[in-house]
Amino acid sequence: MTSSPDQQAAVDTTATIRSLNDAFRRNPTAGRAVITPGVSSLPHDRRLALLMAVVGFTAFDAGNDPYNEHDFGAVEQNGVSYFWKIDYYDLDYNMGSPDPANPHVTRRVLTIMRADEY
Repeated sequence: MTSSPDQQAAVDTTATIRSLNDAFRRNPTAGRAVITPGVSSLPHDRRLALLMAVVGFTAFDAGNDPYNEHDFGAVEQNGVSYFWKIDYYDLDYNMGSPDPANPHVTRRVLTIMRADEY
């Protein structure tokens, strides 16, 4: 079965977003990274370990990545669950991005939080 041009465009857009998200997650200094108070209160070494778990995250599946964009994950550290999420903003960080697949009009923000802060 052959896909339509619209279906192929959607697949290509998703692949582009996924690639941009993976690159950003591996190098959060390429955008903004924020942490919640629950993460901020961790000792430095545990915050660093958590960041390294997010940077190295590869456990994507249909449950945590239904759109195949690699924009969300969950990790556990010392018996505590944490979430990370990538959101897409316009260049001024005021509104959502008009096109998350276009890095020239999109700024990414990585938020790391305790699961109970969600």
